[in-house]
Formats: sequence, C-alpha cells, structure tokens
Amino acid sequence: MYQQLPRPTIFAHRGSKNHAPENTLAAFRLAVTQGAPAIELDAKLSADGEIVVFHDRTLDRTTNGTGKLQDKPLAALKELDAGSFFSPAFKAEPIPTLAEVFEAVGGVVFINIELTNYAAPKDQLPDKVAQLVVDFNLQESIMFSSFNRFALQRARELLPKVPCGLLALPGLLGAPARSWLGRKLVAYQALHPAMRDTTPKLVNEVHQRGHRVHVYTVNKRPDMLRLFQYGVDGIFTDDPPLAFDVLRQMEK
Repeated sequence: MYQQLPRPTIFAHRGSKNHAPENTLAAFRLAVTQGAPAIELDAKLSADGEIVVFHDRTLDRTTNGTGKLQDKPLAALKELDAGSFFSPAFKAEPIPTLAEVFEAVGGVVFINIELTNYAAPKDQLPDKVAQLVVDFNLQESIMFSSFNRFALQRARELLPKVPCGLLALPGLLGAPARSWLGRKLVAYQALHPAMRDTTPKLVNEVHQRGHRVHVYTVNKRPDMLRLFQYGVDGIFTDDPPLAFDVLRQMEK
C-alpha cells in the first residue's frame, strides 16, 4: 500500500485536526470521509501497558483530566472527555486505543504510527505496536515514524518489511537526521523534516538516496504550494480539504 500511495501523499495529521478533536476516532473517520489516503497518529503506553492514541505527555490540553498519561491506567483514561476542548459537539469523545483505531479504519486508509515513547525510549511500545499490527494483519497498510531512533530500530527488527520514517527535529538539532548521518543511525524509507527546514536541495538529496520526503506540519496554502513545487512526496496537515484544493488548483 505504501508504494501505491498517491504523490504527494496527504497525511491527515492526528486525523482531520482542524475539523475534529485530534487523535480521536471522530477525526480519523472524518479524514477518511474527506478523502485522505493516509492518517498520522501518536501511540503511547498507559500505566498498565495498553497502547493508546494521544499526542501530549500530559492530559491537560485536550481532555478534562490532568497529569501525565503514562501514570494513568486505561480504565481511568477511558473516563476522560477528549472532545469538548475542540467543540461541545464532540462532548465525551474518548481517547481511543490503537486497536480501536485499527478496527475503525485499519485497511481502509494508510496509517503513519508515530512511536512517541520519548520519555522512556527503550520501553515496550514498539514491541506491543508491532504485535498489534500483526494481529490485525496490517503490515502492508502502516508505517512507523519517530524522533526516537531506538524505537525505529526496534520496529525494523520486528517488522522489517514495514517502512519507517525518521522524524527530524527543527533547526540545528535536526541537522544530523537530515544529513547522510541519519541513514547511518537507522535504516529508513522516508525522511520527515520540519517545514522550515525543507528546501529543494534537501528534497533532491533525499531523493538521490532513494527515500521519500514527508514534511510536517503544513497548514497554509502558500506553504503547501511551495512544497508541492519542490517535489516533496507528502505533507502532514491538519486541513486535508485545503491540501486537496491546492492540488486541484495546480492541475488547472
């Protein structure tokens, strides 16, 4: 499925994040309805080792809970409201497990799973996610990404045929990942650089190394147009309908 993705690929960042609460089933289902060929989500472990889909380390910004997600068991997380912060229309929208996302849209849309075990870079997250991917037979419908090279290395060991995307931090901190050194750190199929660091030169260099370039996070029309003209292979965006509109205008 990775090889058949349209280019540029529109990845719905945390689902259709501008139109529904991020990292919820509502956001992922809406992204599919809007025609996104791919979604991006963030995987973490709860206190009792269950895989949940959530971005922040703490619960405060997007739920009515407080504290670190990693300190809460799944049962406690399931009691939280992860929708009202966005709109009353999404009141009581729960934090989903990765299994629930797979059940809802697995095989229907390509899924970029960001392994976000940044607080515990050598925990069991890659192992548990890989096993769940196998359980749902989604090896050809997902890719892994992470800023954490240890997580990507472990994912590659477990599922060597599943593509990996190396996320590069913005600015100087991400320079090693964007250079040839990134390929030495971990075998990846795509580089995921920040928008501000993406230049025609970088795109050409990565393409010459035989990899794709998927840029995060692109939400404005002029930026989308510029990056598409650079020849990037995909963008992560909170607004898939806008991205499709830009592509349609370019085709005229």
